Amino acid sequence: MEFSVIGLLLMLLIAAVCGAAGQAIAGYSMGGLLASIGVGFIGALLGTWIAGNTGLPELLTIDIEGKPFPIIWSIIGATLFALLISFVRAPRRRRRV
Repeated sequence: MEFSVIGLLLMLLIAAVCGAAGQAIAGYSMGGLLASIGVGFIGALLGTWIAGNTGLPELLTIDIEGKPFPIIWSIIGATLFALLISFVRAPRRRRRV
């Protein structure tokens, strides 16, 4: 898989927006820009896996240099991933001394 610099930056920007949207829907933020990019890419993988296994079509796909990036499934997958992380990393209560 080869990308130009502009194609890679565009892919990172779209992943960041999808990851931030997924975190906003889930109500749990994992960090800043790099976390949003990571959540967006993991969401795209998770979302397309779910769509493929359930037989649902890819909705709103953007082609970047011939490679598809599923926007809707990325947001859905990012939301599910952020919810999963929020349940695993439940806030710990402080013990009073």
